[in-house]
Amino acid sequence: MSFDDLKAEALKLTPESRARLAREMLLSLEGLSETEVERLWVEEAVRRDEEADRGQAQLVPADEVFKRAMARLE
Repeated sequence: MSFDDLKAEALKLTPESRARLAREMLLSLEGLSETEVERLWVEEAVRRDEEADRGQAQLVPADEVFKRAMARLE
């Protein structure tokens, strides 16, 4: 089953079941080594960079990101 197939099936679940699945998936990552976590973050950064290069991602300037984050904290 591909990632997209699995995602589509997961999105058919009730919100409660999706939340439970999300918790379980996050818990499954807690046992990863620091090296594995770093490798996964590098892969994610590369994926996001490639999306940006292809124009498939909406880029937001850092100052806007921080402004929005601060607004949420107030």
